[in-house]
Amino acid sequence: MVVKASQRLIDIADALPLTTGMRVLEIGCGPGVLARLIAERMKGDVRVLGIDRSASAIAAATAQMTGSAHPTAIAFRQVAAEHFMLAEEEEPFDLAVAIRVGALDGRHPEVGRLVLPRIRAALRPGGRIFIDGGNPLREIPLTGLPDQQ
Repeated sequence: MVVKASQRLIDIADALPLTTGMRVLEIGCGPGVLARLIAERMKGDVRVLGIDRSASAIAAATAQMTGSAHPTAIAFRQVAAEHFMLAEEEEPFDLAVAIRVGALDGRHPEVGRLVLPRIRAALRPGGRIFIDGGNPLREIPLTGLPDQQ
């Protein structure tokens, strides 16, 4: 099944530096369109976890998985980014992406100060985070952040 998405999200998915077997964390996944685009681009040879604080967004994302060509490549979890932690025995992520997430795009800097250390703690050493606002993405440096408690 081909994922229906806006050209903007297609451009974002195309701009991500994805590689085979990568683990990707999508922050603020909403209905999961970008997560499904990533899985489609990688022909399912990727693991994507979409997180969102909204129960209705996670319900919509999960419902959209019906008929997915790569259902085992994607999972969703309801959690606010500022509270996100790896689950027990969960592998760290190689890359994180957040589109229209106020804590990371400058609209809610006070929450961003809580979110960035959480993301860094969930990434492998050398992991990267991308947000919208570039052409079409920009990378947020994770060096110099306080350690997550």
